[in-house]
Amino acid sequence: MKLHIVPARTGVDWVRQGIRVFWRQPLALTLLFFTTTAAMSLLSVIPMIGSIIALALLPAATLVMMEAAAETSLGRVPTPALIVHAFRTGRQRLGALAVLGGIYALLFLLIIGIASVFDGGQFARVYFGAEPLTQEIATSSGFVISTWIVMALYVPLSMLFWHAPGLVHWHGVSPVKALFFSVVACARNIGAFTIFSLAWFGVFVGAGIVVSLFVTLLAVAGLGNAVVAAIMIASALVLASMFFTSIVFTFRDNFEPPDRPSAPAEPHID
Repeated sequence: MKLHIVPARTGVDWVRQGIRVFWRQPLALTLLFFTTTAAMSLLSVIPMIGSIIALALLPAATLVMMEAAAETSLGRVPTPALIVHAFRTGRQRLGALAVLGGIYALLFLLIIGIASVFDGGQFARVYFGAEPLTQEIATSSGFVISTWIVMALYVPLSMLFWHAPGLVHWHGVSPVKALFFSVVACARNIGAFTIFSLAWFGVFVGAGIVVSLFVTLLAVAGLGNAVVAAIMIASALVLASMFFTSIVFTFRDNFEPPDRPSAPAEPHID
């Protein structure tokens, strides 16, 4: 395994590749993303531990989309059965992936705990659904400060876990080493990741403007609120699915492809 340093302009390539591969199998990838997030949402309603379990599953959910994108780039349909087979191929590493998920949940809860110092736990209660988000809460100084703290601390957390699932699954790296290599790769390629983030921000803003104009025209035409809401939800799912599809290309360009020729999926694109 070798770390590659890429030019900043590669960030745009990652976005373009993610979008292009997504549109090869848009329905399959969107359904897979929806199923994964819906399962995590259902788990989060379990009292006490549900939200923690959902947090711990986020690295695995990211890896599911990486596997799906890899399958799609190789010309295969990313069905759930194919993804399960890919995980079964690396089943000896599932324990390490579970450890990775546990570390993620603990660190995220630590961030929430730090933010709670500034607002008495209000952000935490809203995030975990114990308290509704009202305009009064959203504009309170403590909640605003906590929101900025969570956003600031989530950046290094994302760097720690950006490549970690792929390193554990494809390269057999231990969880702690995977976290270290991930943050080093993100730091060494900070230019590309900055462009990547800005490019996706532009895509989301542009798509949001187009969708808003479209649903406004539909509303003027007299279509019901249910139709407008369905279009907005579908658009959000498509955009999120495209974003997660692009993650595997950041992994591919930062590290050498895994030496695993018998695997059903490899983070590679023609």
